[in-house]
Amino acid sequence: MKILIGGLVAAILGIVGIVVFWKHFLTILAGGVPLLLLLFGALAVYLGFEEVRDRFMEKTYESSQTEDYKAEIEKLKTEIEELKKAKAEKEEEKKENNSSD
Repeated sequence: MKILIGGLVAAILGIVGIVVFWKHFLTILAGGVPLLLLLFGALAVYLGFEEVRDRFMEKTYESSQTEDYKAEIEKLKTEIEELKKAKAEKEEEKKENNSSD
């Protein structure tokens, strides 16, 4: 409840202050708006530049890394197949050794 009353008092004082000091308020507003436009414009340019740079880096990274990863995947697939064959051959030898004993 105290916060509500404090907020209402602050709002009323703010309105009275703007009415009483209208000319000063407009002067501050006239000086502040261009400054805010300049700062937010600079921020937008910076963020746009970063986005373009990120897209460029992503394309560069994808093209070079994708081929490397594909080659490594194929290499690992063949290695897995060789290991499976070797394991199957060892199991067959074990069975043959056990059956001949």
